[in-house]
Amino acid sequence: MSLYCIGDLQGCQLPFQRLLEKIEFSPSRDTLYLMGDLVNRGPDSLGVLRSLAALGDAAQCLLGNHDLHLLALWQGVRKPGRKDTLQAVLQAPDSQALLDWLRHRSMAIHRHGWLMVHAGVLPQWSTAQTMALAAEVEQVLRGPDLKGFLSAMYGNTPTRWHDRLEGADRLRVIVNALTRLRFCTQEGVMEFTSSEGASGAPHGYMPWFEVPGRGTEGTLMAFGHWSTLVTDARPGIGLRHNTLPLDTGCVWGGCLTAARLGAAAGDFELISVKCNQAQKPAKQAD
Repeated sequence: MSLYCIGDLQGCQLPFQRLLEKIEFSPSRDTLYLMGDLVNRGPDSLGVLRSLAALGDAAQCLLGNHDLHLLALWQGVRKPGRKDTLQAVLQAPDSQALLDWLRHRSMAIHRHGWLMVHAGVLPQWSTAQTMALAAEVEQVLRGPDLKGFLSAMYGNTPTRWHDRLEGADRLRVIVNALTRLRFCTQEGVMEFTSSEGASGAPHGYMPWFEVPGRGTEGTLMAFGHWSTLVTDARPGIGLRHNTLPLDTGCVWGGCLTAARLGAAAGDFELISVKCNQAQKPAKQAD
């Protein structure tokens, strides 16, 4: 049995299939953990969703900001963006089944000694609190007021966490941290305009994983979302403050990367395939 954490697919179905071939993946034996942003910007989001749904429990998927955007399009609370590549999903004959499957994916996973999220966690949150807050969002996503939740999900405020937050503000902060966070202050104030690498933090901010004394610093973490942290799967990629970034820019012409988790704590092996996308952005999008 092998366990793999895989970075952002973003609709790159062919590289995903090549990666599965390279690792000799067997759904009866192995388990994949996908770090979110399963769809959008790449050429075959429909193929990705069909493949993952068909794998059943062998593919454990997180929700990223692009996946939530697809759900918002489905519910009619957002309009497609100029760079979206999601129409094939929305128009497919099995669209309803796939999108219902998508809304039942996870916001955070804690297994095999690793805490997995799409983007990041706030410094005030412990591992247990992160899982509890993720469960609050999951409950709403799977409930009867999906459209109402998605309608109130967008926005950059509140910019920091308070235990007393309630309603839409509470859920928005949780979603923003888990699916959009890159930089924050030591007090946990989030910043959403910058998408540079770790060295490009705006004044007064730092990468979320570098905040001293953050509540999850004793837990191994895997995450995606931030392709400018790692532009390819070169051997030098490794743990950063007990965290493993796995978005290696597949959709932007980089690699698709899997980390095979070892038996010892913090042990992993990186496996990657080139993606050879035709276009690269001038600046990484959120």
